[in-house]
Amino acid sequence: MSSRNVDTFDAVDAPVTAGLVVLDGCGTGVEDIVRLADGTSRPVPGTEAMKRVEVSWDAARQIAATGRVYGRSTGVGANRNEDVPTEAAAEHGLRLLRSHAGAIGEELPARQVRAMLAVRANQLLAGGAGLRPTVVTALCEALEAGAYPVVNEFGSVGTGDIAALAQLGLALVGEHRWRGTGAPEPQPLDNNDALALISSNALTLGQSALALHELRGLIAATQVVAALSLLAVDGSHEAYAAPVHAARPHRGSGEVARRMRELIGAADRPTPPLGRIQDPYGFRCVPQIHGPAHDAADALDEVLSVEINAAAENPLISAEDMAAYHHGGFYQAQLALALDHFRLAVTQVARLSTSRLSTLNEPAYTRLRPFLADHEPASSGVMILEYAAGAALGDLRAFSAPASLGHAVLSRGVEEQASFASLAARQTLRACGAYRLVVGCELVAAVRALRQRDLRPDPELPVGRALELAESVLGLDQADRPLTDDVTAAAALLDRFADIWRGSGS
Repeated sequence: MSSRNVDTFDAVDAPVTAGLVVLDGCGTGVEDIVRLADGTSRPVPGTEAMKRVEVSWDAARQIAATGRVYGRSTGVGANRNEDVPTEAAAEHGLRLLRSHAGAIGEELPARQVRAMLAVRANQLLAGGAGLRPTVVTALCEALEAGAYPVVNEFGSVGTGDIAALAQLGLALVGEHRWRGTGAPEPQPLDNNDALALISSNALTLGQSALALHELRGLIAATQVVAALSLLAVDGSHEAYAAPVHAARPHRGSGEVARRMRELIGAADRPTPPLGRIQDPYGFRCVPQIHGPAHDAADALDEVLSVEINAAAENPLISAEDMAAYHHGGFYQAQLALALDHFRLAVTQVARLSTSRLSTLNEPAYTRLRPFLADHEPASSGVMILEYAAGAALGDLRAFSAPASLGHAVLSRGVEEQASFASLAARQTLRACGAYRLVVGCELVAAVRALRQRDLRPDPELPVGRALELAESVLGLDQADRPLTDDVTAAAALLDRFADIWRGSGS
């Protein structure tokens, strides 16, 4: 089969023309991977990094020619002690790719596969794989042109995305389908290339980067929505007072309190409220719940920054020592734990949003009718939003179950543990949609409450700009009617709210 085996399906609309990301195998970050996955930038391999790849490839061939090297001159997994005869070496790599390209389930969308290509290209540029340099060039060409291989969902348990990457390998040699246009010319992969290509968690890392990017923005946007809700219920500013957070100096909660003061124009040392002495947890505990989510995001970012730039292939080819080091660096316990931690923290933030939604339905806090209903008798107003948000939160809770509790014994018992980081990444991606809908429900209610009370914060304040933006997309009709479109519009607006939050910290 030929590399012209190309279908047009769910691809980036056109070749990338804007912006550059220099892949150097040492300083590439989450945002770089997202830009390449989205097609808003094109990749350029760093000159020094390509030299490392060439040196590593030369070293790998010399090492494999003079000694036993896992996956190059031997089988893999439980076949690790079975030598590959010299006369069979040329076909060994292709057999390895063909046998391992067995991923199953739904075909992954373009964005996730492109993220995988970007991560794998950058990892190879770290110079520890011993893979031919033309593979890196081919991956970058595919990213620039908008081509990506068909990759299916299931095949990894967090000890290497070998099935997905074997599908990539077969696409590179011309035996597997590409989507989009501009697929690279076939690559002559052999026994020195196959395992070197697939010994990576690039798909899991790419998915994790995409999920972190989206959820980080949504957490920020949620605080802007919380600020609108705070104004709608005449909430106290004391919970965000600088002395409170100086006395308990966690980084995340202190930053959230500072951002809230800037969003609503509150003083560092606000005066006591005129009415109730303190607010429900949904308002009073925003710093204590949002803060850990920001901290968890930072911790995940730190793990990803290491892994995206890691030469974690097994074996590691050391050109300096002229040695192949066999190891367990592919085992993604650190990533699985960071993802699990992040999802649990994110779920707490979403749960707090439903608490504020409930408060917005209470006349004691809004001085309005129950459920923010209009003047008609027994109107339900936004009552259904509590149910809808609760249902979405139920999904979010399910996605937050720790994937790292999983266990597997594979390949005749020689691989007796699994991190399930791959599952953690999928769950984190799936959490994005549910989270977005929960907060969208709160935003619809907050805007309705502010409109009914005719409260207009200063348009120069970030919260004032947020209200103007929300009012531009949410309809004025407050009679009983379906609110599906309102929540959809509000959920889509959250990305722009994240920009307002970022601006408040400048």
